[in-house]
Amino acid sequence: MYQFTEDCLIGIEEIDNEHRKLFTLINEAAELPKEARTPKTVNRILSQLVDYAATHFAHEEAYMSEHDDPELPLQKKEHEAFTKHVQELVSRPLTDENASAMLDEILPFLIRWLYRHILSSDMMIGKLAPADPFAFTDKYKTGIRQIDEEHSHLFDIIRETNALIQDELLYDKYDEIIHLLSELREYTKYHFNDEEDYMKKIGFPELDAQIRAHTAFVDKLMDINLEALDEIDNHQQEYLLELIDFLAGWLVNHILKMDIKIGRTAESDRKGKDNEP
Repeated sequence: MYQFTEDCLIGIEEIDNEHRKLFTLINEAAELPKEARTPKTVNRILSQLVDYAATHFAHEEAYMSEHDDPELPLQKKEHEAFTKHVQELVSRPLTDENASAMLDEILPFLIRWLYRHILSSDMMIGKLAPADPFAFTDKYKTGIRQIDEEHSHLFDIIRETNALIQDELLYDKYDEIIHLLSELREYTKYHFNDEEDYMKKIGFPELDAQIRAHTAFVDKLMDINLEALDEIDNHQQEYLLELIDFLAGWLVNHILKMDIKIGRTAESDRKGKDNEP
């Protein structure tokens, strides 16, 4: 049973309801007994899932277009990549022998993609960027020194990368940009490990949700093909600016929505210990 948990809520009712519906459809398919997994039934289930996903993507993109959401181009690319991959999967011939196995292969892919897409991309829908998205200010502080210092360093890497991208007078800068993006990827994994260890230590109640969000973001970072940047040609600058805006926006949103709670839990834990006899 795949759960649509609170951390998957993005705060837009229509989109949240459609995400819930996708989880429901996937769970209904997963619970179908093996004896009922005939080619006809499996084909109907997969067609229903694909059709509903396409409808949801259209609604999501329409909402973003209506609100001039800067994340729309990135969302379209992810939706198109997902649709292409799923269409390739469901185009395979179904037989009595492979129908059940096909369902078991496709459903985990669908739920992994959905968790990841919601937690790393959909969370950014409708979120306004701060005046200076690259400044680590007091409002981002959790009160936990190690976590705050690591967050500050992540902001530093993103700010430095953005400055390089924006510097039109600097030539041969892309090797350094790639180096900084590689550093960001590795330091993010290092920070998430530290943060998760700390949450385990204090018994943070939303650890599972944090791990899901971290995994989704790391997967997104790992998907960036740094070696292919030279192939982007004239769109390289635009691609990099969209990328860095997304990374900064995700970090801001994640800190304010989720990481701040770590500080509150730690503070409550400290007060509890201080009051012990």
